[in-house]
Amino acid sequence: MAKLILSMDGLVLKEIPLNKERLTIGRKPHNDIQIDNLAISGEHAVVVTILADSFLEDLNSTNGTLVNGQPIKKHFLRNNDVIELGKYKMKYMADLQAGAAASDFEKNAAIRSGSLRMPSELQLEPTDRLTRSSVGVASQPKPPAPGMMAAVQLLNGPNAGKELDLTKTLTTLGKPGMQVAVIARRPHGYFITHVEGAQFPLLNGKSLDAQAHPLADHDVIEIAGIKMAFFLKG
Repeated sequence: MAKLILSMDGLVLKEIPLNKERLTIGRKPHNDIQIDNLAISGEHAVVVTILADSFLEDLNSTNGTLVNGQPIKKHFLRNNDVIELGKYKMKYMADLQAGAAASDFEKNAAIRSGSLRMPSELQLEPTDRLTRSSVGVASQPKPPAPGMMAAVQLLNGPNAGKELDLTKTLTTLGKPGMQVAVIARRPHGYFITHVEGAQFPLLNGKSLDAQAHPLADHDVIEIAGIKMAFFLKG
């Protein structure tokens, strides 16, 4: 199980296992991690954990949240990341020995480190120009039926045409430090959510917001400069 190690001035104060999906951090007593210090906002930040992946979000705190010395709003946590809240630090320690879930995490970590290449990290040809009509977008996209599987297909770059099956509950796409999004497979369909980066992903040419958005057959997604088509597999 992944955990956070809370410290101040080099002294470890406690270890916090990430054993729940949503873990709040702040000065008020109702938070899962309470830090009674005036530099910490009442509700400062939250860590969301889905399977082996964890995401940190600053909750519009007064003094902000840093990860590895850089201010963040949303951040995909990686092993040994150091979160800073005022004088307090929390080190994120991923559990790499947690069976099947961990193997997915290690695969994702390899992808993010560059030893494997995700579609979202492929270099685009500067001359690529694609429109929705070029991939046969229907005038009324069909939403996925319960239990239906789906995939994304690259539309540009040297690997155009390759497909990535969305078999996991959570599929991470993007380039850490630039733009990251996740596609979640839920019982009632697939949803895309922005996780990290100043720029939001585009869905059919329109910028998303911070909320989860449902995906329909033949939707066109653009993440970190990579265009891909979402489609259902009958």
